[in-house]
Amino acid sequence: MTILVTGGDGYLGWPTALRIATRTDDRVILVDNFARREWVEEVGSVSGVPIASIDERIEAAEDVHGVRNLSFVEGDLVEKSFVEELLAVHEPAVIVHTAAQPSAPYSQINGERANYTQHNNMQATRNLLWGLEEADLTDTHFIETTTTGVYGAPEFPIPEGGATMTNQSAEDEVPFPAMAGSWYHLTKSHDAANMRLAHSQFDIPISDVRTAITYGTETEETAADPRLATRFDFDYYFGVVAHRFAAQAISGYPMTVYGKGEQRKPFIALEDAVEGLAQLALADPDDRPDEHVVYNQVTRAISIVEVAETIADVAGEYDLDVAVEHFENPRDEDETHKMEIENDRYADLIDGQSETFEEGVRSLLGTLLEYDDRIAAHEDRFLPGVLTDDE
Repeated sequence: MTILVTGGDGYLGWPTALRIATRTDDRVILVDNFARREWVEEVGSVSGVPIASIDERIEAAEDVHGVRNLSFVEGDLVEKSFVEELLAVHEPAVIVHTAAQPSAPYSQINGERANYTQHNNMQATRNLLWGLEEADLTDTHFIETTTTGVYGAPEFPIPEGGATMTNQSAEDEVPFPAMAGSWYHLTKSHDAANMRLAHSQFDIPISDVRTAITYGTETEETAADPRLATRFDFDYYFGVVAHRFAAQAISGYPMTVYGKGEQRKPFIALEDAVEGLAQLALADPDDRPDEHVVYNQVTRAISIVEVAETIADVAGEYDLDVAVEHFENPRDEDETHKMEIENDRYADLIDGQSETFEEGVRSLLGTLLEYDDRIAAHEDRFLPGVLTDDE
């Protein structure tokens, strides 16, 4: 059996592929075009944790974990001919699709980047789904990390899956309305709809994994050797809020809370995100649902202020003097929104949260302190509006 992991060089894709490879003798093939490295360089930033080349990573996986079933294919999923060849040669039983331009702020810079983001993300997913149909591989389990951002910020609880609509004579489950707030998030709204359609038309088993804000620098496998480290972005464009705050704390820069910061956002530790994807990828076809299933990949919702205050408290354990400051919000959002989101299906999949947010922050800061000079050298990337000279 072959398992494809797209975006296999990325923050989530690499540790997911590594975990899968350590738990099976089946072939695990990474697919990537290294675009994430280029995007981050384009905005003048770096990974806060140094990352090895893909060849060095695979070599380290064999040295450290005895993994011999991991390999890599370079290519662009936007190119239909590449996808057709990829599927024809490897005939995957499972695809874990983590490849995408993942940054809402990057997609909002200008029309060129909005167009690029939408074309890149949606074309890749359509190529894979239609490729499975045209290659007669419709038994392949297609797992995609979309985002909880497809939901927007509704004033009512978010179900894990569809919403029930009723009228006078009947009721039916319909997709929860997509209310994405950026050109990036809208790509995942479209992907979710396209996956639903692909299941309906082609009968492809689909796991739509709606990933929350993911934080953390390592998993059990990546922590074993520096060559296995996954990337860590902390700049305004590619660093999620918890990472940006942690990097600011390390460099002595005030944590920049936009607006009131009372809005609650869904979060999940990298360890718990990777575990769920690995469980789905390795599930026995006879045991997994042969249908379209939505998972809210989240362990809890946390307010932005609580994120900042928790990091500030834990930073004190490392003798870091950290300030929390409020800045004018560059984003159009409800700064007091209290998100309610169901996650029972995903919590059952991973058998519950592996660590508290505070424990995750402690690990995060402990790792980043090893690279404080690297982060401090790029602290001008914490705020928006800074691009490289050729932009």
